[in-house]
Amino acid sequence: MTSTRWQPNRSVAPNAWPHPPMLIAIGRGLLGRCPACGESHLFNGFLRVVAKCTNCGAPLGLARADDAPPYFTILVTGHIIVPLLYVVDRMGEPPIWLMSAIFVPLTFFLALGLLRPIKGATVGLMLTLNMLKNDLADR
Repeated sequence: MTSTRWQPNRSVAPNAWPHPPMLIAIGRGLLGRCPACGESHLFNGFLRVVAKCTNCGAPLGLARADDAPPYFTILVTGHIIVPLLYVVDRMGEPPIWLMSAIFVPLTFFLALGLLRPIKGATVGLMLTLNMLKNDLADR
């Protein structure tokens, strides 16, 4: 019986597009640029990754980030909001309604603002590690 566990697609030619160092690819992804060349845009909407880079031809659409960007966004947002919440509470013990009025919108907009850069960084990491999923091979 064959295993149905997903494996990265290693059949894509590794030299078909530029391969920058990992930190450069992640940085380019954070900025919303193609992780391979840094010239073209990475997104075709708020979170939809383009299928292929128009400049270097990197198959960006094959890097399926799935649940990693929301997980990392929640992790980063929590590590920023919770200490702030604790410090504000210890400074003067403001009423609950005031804390809610401050921290609920702050949490929402911080998470919304971090989601796209974190997804770009995740796609950059996946492209560097050649963790690409070929949809045609999975059918």
